[in-house]
Amino acid sequence: MIPPAFIQDLLTRVDIVEVVGRHVQLKKAGINHKGLCPFHGEKSPSFIVSPSRQTYHCFGCGVHGNAVGFLMEQCGMGFPDAVRELAQQVGMAVPEDDSSPQERERSAALKQRQATLSDVLAKAVEHYRQQLKANPRAVAYLKGRGLSGEIAARFGLGYAPDGWRGLASVFPRYDDPLLEECGLVISQDADTDNEADRKRYDRFRDRIMFPIRSVQGDVIGFGGRVLDRGEPKYLNSPETPVFIKGRELYGLFEARGALRQHGFVLVVEGYMDVVALAQLGFPNAVATLGTACTAEHVQKLFRFTDSVVFSFDGDAAGRRAAGRALEAALPYATDTRTVRFLFLPAEHDPDSYIRELGADAFERCIAQAVPLSRQLVDAASEGCDIGTAEGRARMLANAKPLWAALPDGALKRQLVGQLAALGGLETADLLSLWDTTASPRPSREAAPRRAPPRSAIRVSRGTANLLDRALWVLVQRSDLWSALDGESHDILSGQTAPYDMFFGCIERSVLEHGPLAAAPLLSELRARADTDGGSVVIARIAAFHDPDPQSDPAQELAILLDRLRLQAVEDELKLLFESGDLSPDAQLRGKQLMAAQARLKAKLAKAPVSTAV
Repeated sequence: MIPPAFIQDLLTRVDIVEVVGRHVQLKKAGINHKGLCPFHGEKSPSFIVSPSRQTYHCFGCGVHGNAVGFLMEQCGMGFPDAVRELAQQVGMAVPEDDSSPQERERSAALKQRQATLSDVLAKAVEHYRQQLKANPRAVAYLKGRGLSGEIAARFGLGYAPDGWRGLASVFPRYDDPLLEECGLVISQDADTDNEADRKRYDRFRDRIMFPIRSVQGDVIGFGGRVLDRGEPKYLNSPETPVFIKGRELYGLFEARGALRQHGFVLVVEGYMDVVALAQLGFPNAVATLGTACTAEHVQKLFRFTDSVVFSFDGDAAGRRAAGRALEAALPYATDTRTVRFLFLPAEHDPDSYIRELGADAFERCIAQAVPLSRQLVDAASEGCDIGTAEGRARMLANAKPLWAALPDGALKRQLVGQLAALGGLETADLLSLWDTTASPRPSREAAPRRAPPRSAIRVSRGTANLLDRALWVLVQRSDLWSALDGESHDILSGQTAPYDMFFGCIERSVLEHGPLAAAPLLSELRARADTDGGSVVIARIAAFHDPDPQSDPAQELAILLDRLRLQAVEDELKLLFESGDLSPDAQLRGKQLMAAQARLKAKLAKAPVSTAV
């Protein structure tokens, strides 16, 4: 981890006007500098850079922060990378972290490998773009879809010629293993050790090429669409060390600024929908990459906005996709977030709807989108005759795992009453039937009984003392947040209210300002607690003793996270045993959970007994 003292020293040496000025045209305005905000569209400058405070602030969209935060937001950098970039500019050496030399070596090798693959993909992007310019047929296709040259350039659209070895003229070695690893080239007879016996050819041929970028802006893969008839209609890059479909969203890099301006993200089904919507005045659209919406997709979106609108066709396939999106979104549907579902007529996609009926009509459709609560009830009621006792019972059985997946809060408690009324029961009777209580305890959130992905351990809602302690450690050492991996972020940010709000507040503070001292960070959390019902939690953590100078906060936080993981495993095991499910899948899941339980217990048994958890 990077010491907070180093970051503060770095910020005093950096000239934020110079940093911002490389990306924004600034003009002197009294003691400050002013320019057009790079994070939302505006015609009159409202973006202020203060050299005295070394901060920036936009009075239009409200974005603000320091030089580190600006690089993270503008260039899509992670916190450590932004710090290193600024340190290099002023000639400072970033202190090494606490990881072992072997871990640092592995991390550096992985980053280098990923950078190499991204460089290869970026070279392919430029090749495809040049081929598009030289192919009238491909240009005519895009114009026929109503796309301008400007929007095509913004998304880096290109064309893969109809040839088997088109990339052979682009790369010095067509047999370079990197081309296969990137998914650009397919190698037949890949099991043979004789390179000469392998037959290689381009994966993408005669297709419009859509570069897929990470949120940092690096090219990580491609989507290719046929111009005429052909199968498959869309062809995606295979998963690689830099490209995992269940985590990435097409267009998110390009849409980041628009998400603030519009206040929500629109999730559509195809690459062309994203590009066409940007052309038609809706640049806040993204798409999944040929897969169903996953929990990781939803969680990533909620790091950029508090409002998600899923857009689907109104046919049976669209309804099934909406069902999967609903299940993915439920665990993250806190009281401060909104999730809605937009269903277009079966004969329309967003592009055709706007072109036929206009942008205003589409805006009205978005405003009338179905809220998550109604979608949950509709999904549970599908195929059920609510006019009969049997139909109502079936509806409640369908609703139980969906309702249980919601985090505890006002939304969840309102929904149980609504479901009870629809099912012809009193709320207390329904809660008794579902083996829960009228006031679910924050220490033990109910989890869905349906089996999770085999590779995942579902994180339950941790006990208050563990979460209080983790929150206290991060208040004392907010720099630890940047050192956590994504799975640990997910565990903490995915907790029930008010913990989700508190950990989210820490994440935003670290992203925008870098690590803060305990007093101002606690003050910020206390201000949020007054409006979001977390005053009791703040009072508890404020009463904790001061940190022991001899203790290791990073080690304590790691132990707390392992205890939360163990609790999640034991919660799921209990649910699995109570369900009585003896299917092969359930038995396999039980074995995986028991192995994880044993591993975590063994790890915790070796933890220092002096660590206060």
